[in-house]
Amino acid sequence: MNNIKSISTTVLILILISILIIGCIERREKEGESVAATEKRLNDFFEGDYIPDIERFMQIGYVTNIAISKDGRRVFLSPSYTNAPQVFRVTDGGWPYQLTSFEDGLSWYRLSNDSYYAIVGAAVGGDENAQLYLLDTESGRIKKLIDRPEARFGGVVWSKDDDFIYFSSNMGNLKDFFIYKLELPDREAVLVKEKEGWNVPIQVNEDGRYLLYEAAVSSRDNNFYLLDLETGTQEILTPHEGEYLYPFMKLTPDFKTAYLTTNNTPDGITRIAEMSVMTNEIVFLNSNQQWECESAALSDDGHYLFWTINEEGYDRPHFKDLVTGDMLPVPGMNGLYSFGGFTADGRFLFSFHNANHAPNAWIWNPYEEMGARVTNVSTMGIDISEFVEPRLIKYESFDSLEIPAFLYLPSNYTDGPIPFIMDFHGGPEGQFRPSFNRHFNYLLANGFGIMAPNVRGSEGYGKEYLDMDNYKNRLKSVADGAAGARWLIDNGYTTSDMLGVKGGSYGGYMVMALITEYPDLFAAAMNYIGIVNFVTFLENTAEYRREFRESEYGPLSDREFLRSISPIHKVDKIECPLLVIHGENDPRVPVGEARQIIRELKSRGGEVDSLIFPDEGHGASKLENRLEMYRTMVDFFKKHLK
Repeated sequence: MNNIKSISTTVLILILISILIIGCIERREKEGESVAATEKRLNDFFEGDYIPDIERFMQIGYVTNIAISKDGRRVFLSPSYTNAPQVFRVTDGGWPYQLTSFEDGLSWYRLSNDSYYAIVGAAVGGDENAQLYLLDTESGRIKKLIDRPEARFGGVVWSKDDDFIYFSSNMGNLKDFFIYKLELPDREAVLVKEKEGWNVPIQVNEDGRYLLYEAAVSSRDNNFYLLDLETGTQEILTPHEGEYLYPFMKLTPDFKTAYLTTNNTPDGITRIAEMSVMTNEIVFLNSNQQWECESAALSDDGHYLFWTINEEGYDRPHFKDLVTGDMLPVPGMNGLYSFGGFTADGRFLFSFHNANHAPNAWIWNPYEEMGARVTNVSTMGIDISEFVEPRLIKYESFDSLEIPAFLYLPSNYTDGPIPFIMDFHGGPEGQFRPSFNRHFNYLLANGFGIMAPNVRGSEGYGKEYLDMDNYKNRLKSVADGAAGARWLIDNGYTTSDMLGVKGGSYGGYMVMALITEYPDLFAAAMNYIGIVNFVTFLENTAEYRREFRESEYGPLSDREFLRSISPIHKVDKIECPLLVIHGENDPRVPVGEARQIIRELKSRGGEVDSLIFPDEGHGASKLENRLEMYRTMVDFFKKHLK
């Protein structure tokens, strides 16, 4: 099973035939209108339920990495049909023109101000050491700017005239991320700011004298600084005491006003605000907002402000004209939004998806209250409109804390116990949200139920809830997961011999902790790129990540506590079969975490299967590997839960 299968020629042809169909940008569609009427056929040779295999489900299309030029004529995106993520430009005819062809895909890209160039970050084999490339977005010509494969690069900001870039890298000591300036196309990088920790440039002013940058203190604390590039002096724009996050900040063109988001609020709810750069005085746009501000964007000319509110996992978009002070109309679709950029005339690009709408790109015109759909991804012949919408439920944990969770039931479910899988998000500061989920719907179509809890420590519910799992409280979040399992059993949805559990990254730790702390609750478990030993994890994770993770899990100096929460020391408690999946080049959760749990379980005669990808890192990014991973997962749970 450790061998990686190549995609067959037949599957490749299938992918290309069912390729993402890009719609002409000029075609306008009212929300809710179908693209074209469906003609009635004389014969339907596919009457009844159509449930293809997992590979076909996993090839339902999507788009990511969206961006748009200021004139609105050039849209960029990464469609799903390449083996690894690449960047494409949508041509005038509506067809995607491929610009990159990295073997392992790209990590990110940043358009120049005129959009005719981009800086691309691309790593090898999942090691996350993205290198810098200069890309001609018209032709696809590309050149490497710096060759330091042992270092990581990111946080690119273009100068206003597109002659320079500022970027962040740990190439100085392979630990701390300093800020550099590079004159294009061939000059040497010049050190601009040497500061310990993780520092990222955000914005440079019109004449190039001042640079706004972010400095991370921990995973729960950060600051923004304004650096004078001539004198080297700086001022902090976010002075505060205690641990608070400022996830977003951008300045107006005159650098006199900042728009920001922060959880430094009386109730710890992240809100959006306006701040005077001169006085640091903050005025919140809605001080009574109940739910957290999830994302925000300010147009380069300071004219428009876009933000989303995360209401119980669903995005509520807001759009404001800062010149007139008016709130502008926004799309009314209920789901998740990813922002892709503004045009000069007030339109914006976004991608949208929810439980039964695959991710597509749209351009929204607030003045016409109209959306133009840019893409129409392939659904591989599957009627995704029938995909299951989850139900938001809440259950009590051991200490009466209310835990939110999304419950998915097969469309034909009536009552009684069925095979169920609990799914735990990573982070641990992540949040499960009701997105378009291919493999969930395959499992649902095959009679499985799914529960996805947001245990204490999840984001989206305020600072108090976010901090509830820190350090010594680690196992309380595990107890929240066990309470969810008991809720399913007590309410008759499943039984312990039909209940599985899976999760990735920190979610993988949750899996291992649950089957060692509460082994009687589960019949099968899948650990995907998860932590099993906090001591070895902290010792071996990338050096630039260590302090951030210690602030969350506890310091290496407290080895006794770290051992007490590490599932590797409780392997004798495991009663159910285990599937372990990992990437050989993972810099976050090193593959040694997987190897030690596999070795330990086998030495005790435990039932364990594994899949280690030699060309992946923290997650499977290549299509061929994703297909193998999900096929392995489905076969595993069908075998042990049905």
